[in-house]
Amino acid sequence: MKQLKYLLLLFISSTLLGCGAYSFTGADIGTAETFQVNYFKNTSTLIEPGLDLDFTRALQDLIQNQTSLSLVNSSADLIYEGEITTYRVSPTTATANSTAAQNRLTIGVKVQFYNRKDSEKDFEKSFSFFYDYTGSELLSGTTKTTAHDEIFERLTQDIFNASLANW
Repeated sequence: MKQLKYLLLLFISSTLLGCGAYSFTGADIGTAETFQVNYFKNTSTLIEPGLDLDFTRALQDLIQNQTSLSLVNSSADLIYEGEITTYRVSPTTATANSTAAQNRLTIGVKVQFYNRKDSEKDFEKSFSFFYDYTGSELLSGTTKTTAHDEIFERLTQDIFNASLANW
């Protein structure tokens, strides 16, 4: 019985110590301590007021919530910058009356990521996601807020995974 207690204690200790550097988000921040997200300007042909600031903040919030990194305004270890390249509404299905039965909002961003601690992890990539809504709805009010929130959640998570997930 005494041996069983020691084995159990050894197992629990090694499990807890072995998980010391593990992150439940899968983030691999290496030796980085700080990050910055530069303003993502909306360069798409359709300008949506406030979209650029909302996206920039969404990316900042996600990184802050999923890492121990500190947000700074300059000279960060990890730097995210880029632009919103696509903001487009298009019909995805039509009715017999030749009207849209369903519309799709697509938002695309181009991101440059710089890791000052490990330049081999630097990249420039484009990310895109969409939100479908019924053709009878206008892209305004609650529909627009929901669409932006869902698209931002996916885009920011994809950017996070590309830059910090080590799966």
